[in-house]
Order: sequence, then structure tokens, then C-alpha cells
Amino acid sequence: MTMMPKLKTLDVSRYSIFIILAVVFIVASFLSPNFLSPFNLLNVVRQVAVITILAYGAMTLIIGGMIDLSAGAVMAFAGVSSVMVYKQTDNLLLGVLAGIGVGVACNLASAFVVATLKTPAFIVTLGMMLIARGAVLEITQGQNVLQLGDFILIGQGNMGWVPLSALILIAITIIIWYFMNQTRYGRAVYAVGGNEEAARAAGIAVERVKYQAFLVNGVLVGIAGIIFMSRVNAGLPNAGVGYELQAITAPIIGGTSFSGGVGTVAGTLAGALIVGVLGNIMNLVGIGSYIQQIVMGLIIVVAVAYDVFSKRGKVKTTILKSDAKGGTLPPAQQQQSQQPATPTHQ
Repeated sequence: MTMMPKLKTLDVSRYSIFIILAVVFIVASFLSPNFLSPFNLLNVVRQVAVITILAYGAMTLIIGGMIDLSAGAVMAFAGVSSVMVYKQTDNLLLGVLAGIGVGVACNLASAFVVATLKTPAFIVTLGMMLIARGAVLEITQGQNVLQLGDFILIGQGNMGWVPLSALILIAITIIIWYFMNQTRYGRAVYAVGGNEEAARAAGIAVERVKYQAFLVNGVLVGIAGIIFMSRVNAGLPNAGVGYELQAITAPIIGGTSFSGGVGTVAGTLAGALIVGVLGNIMNLVGIGSYIQQIVMGLIIVVAVAYDVFSKRGKVKTTILKSDAKGGTLPPAQQQQSQQPATPTHQ
């Protein structure tokens, strides 16, 4: 009797985000005939570059069990600082370094309060959002910085037909993927986000990992601010409002767990593309900005709810498997096992 070879089953859940991206892309092409025009697609690429770079920073922090609510304000502060330094020195490199430096400085300040002073990242970065926004409004007195000259080449220039911002995004994507998947740093971020106490017990310097995650986020936020100001051809102190929410939405849509320890660069890229395409198609069909905010808010709620629901299902499955192996616990032990563990302070 001939044995039939076993066919490998395809894990559709691993590729669901890319299927959703393809569906969104196809639907968008039917909703507006202008969506597939070369001009619009290049515009989408330039818009998505900023959000995706911010999303990589948000992804790194969320995987590590943290969050950044200051990304939009720090992006504006970094971008405007970059523009002002460039206008003062007429040196593009100094302008770029200034923008990245501001992003790094703001994030290292947040890292100090989070990692060293043990304060929740939510509260710290909320405060940094107000500080950064106030700082950029103070140094500009609320006025836009105009006449950027060659600075606009970063966000508007092309190499052939490919936008320079797209090439920057590709380079950053490769670098972030390498660091998160092929280095000790990346493994440490996943470990800290998955279980901070277990990571500490395994010899991982948890505080240093948090500083490193904020450092990476600072570099990326600074670069995003530079590209944004270059693309709009002005230093806008009020820029980036709500961008931190889009930056958080993209990795969550892409499968990054809001509770930490889970996430991929590919999923974050797909999530950012979905956010970018949705925003673009809503603009093309004439949906107002207020309705767009409602849609983005619903996406965030659904994505987080799905993450919590799916994780809860996995926990229940694990408990049932353990119970099947070890037998049913007596009622007294079941009640005891449901009580939260008492933390020990050393």
C-alpha cells in the first residue's frame, strides 16, 4: 500500500497582514482612478516614508514594553531645529546632525526618567510631548521657517525616478531588520518586553536595553522630522500633531503586541503602508479630516482589541494543555492559582 505524502499546511495567519494590504490596495484602485497614477503613488511613498520611520521607532519601544507619545512633537522640534541650523550655516550635514541630535537628546531624557527613575513611559513621554512642542514654538515664536533652499532635496529629490526619501526608508528598513533579528541588542529588546524580570534574571542589563531602545527611537524620529520638513518645504512648529498615534497604529496593525515581546519589521512596514494607503484614498475620495480621525481611531481600537483577544486565547490554550498533562487541579488549588503573585522587593 503506497503512503500518500503529507502536504504542508500554509499558516495563513503569518501572512494575513500582507493579504489585508493587497486587499486595501485593490479596493483603493477601484475607489479612485487617480490612485494608481505614477504621481499619486510617488506621493504615497513620500508620505509613507515619514510614518514608517516613526513606526519603526514605536515598534522598537513597544516590543521592549514601552511606548512613546512624544514622537510627533519631537519630530517637529527636530525638523525645525535641523532647518534653522541649515539656514544659519548653509551646511546640509550640520543641519541633518542637528535634527538627529535633538531627537536623540529628547529620547535620552525620557529614557533617564523611564529606566533610571522607574517612571511609566506613558507618563514620561506625555510630558516630553508638551516640552518638545513648547520648545519648538518658543524658538520659532510660532512662526514657520521658510526659504529652505537645497534642504528640500532630502524630501523632494529623486535618484532617477525613485524618491530619495524612499531610498532612505529602504536603508533604514534593512538596518532595523538586522538589529532586531541578527544582534544581541534585538534579542534583548524582545526578552525585556516579553518578561522584564526573567530577562533581568538571565543577566540582561534591562536599564541599558531601555536606553538603547529610546536612542534608536530618537535617531528615527529625528530623521523623520528632517524628511517631513524637507518634503513640505518649510519648518513647521505645529507639524506632527497626531503622528505619534499613526506611528503606534502601524506596528499594532502589523502584529506587534501592545503588551511587548512580539513584533516584526515586515509587519510594521505592511501596517504603515495600510495606514498610508487608507489616508491617501480617503483624501482622493473627499473624506474630511475629522472623519479620517474617526477611522484611524477605530483602527487603533480594533487592532489593540484583536491583539488582546488573540493573546487571551493563546493563554487559555496553554492552560488547558497544562491541565490535560497534569490533571485537573482541586478547587482550592484552582482558586490559589488564580491569585496574582505577590511581588518580592529586594
